[in-house]
Amino acid sequence: METSKSENKSNEASPSPFSQTFFHGTKADLKIGDAVEPGRNSNYGQRKNAKYIYLTATLDAAIWGAELALGDERERIYLVEPTGPIEDDPNLTDKKFQGNPTKSYRSQHPFKIVGEVTIWQGHSPERVKAMKDGVAKAKELGIEAIED
Repeated sequence: METSKSENKSNEASPSPFSQTFFHGTKADLKIGDAVEPGRNSNYGQRKNAKYIYLTATLDAAIWGAELALGDERERIYLVEPTGPIEDDPNLTDKKFQGNPTKSYRSQHPFKIVGEVTIWQGHSPERVKAMKDGVAKAKELGIEAIED
């Protein structure tokens, strides 16, 4: 029995919505299908309206985002899909790390929440305290953590 080429298409690679996984760490309680949008109060710094929203392709950077977010809510890490262009995060790229090893990005376009990472290991309390102390010291020196 002969098989036509059209019948074999199921074996061919097809585009996947998860060709690149992006994460967003926060303390906001969101649901699948919700959008993370610019223009809301930032999780960081002076909590001003955020011109950009941030995402990362590394789970470790998303964990830092959740751990450093202001507020008393539970830390969360969402899987997100950008709905528009993204660019390197200038708060990390080339200022703190040459290139973009943390794979951190920002956008002025919403991210759609497509899932939540519910099992992950946070950093040690000592590392989180050291990072928060560093952020507080920078704030005392007038250095804002988030650049517009």
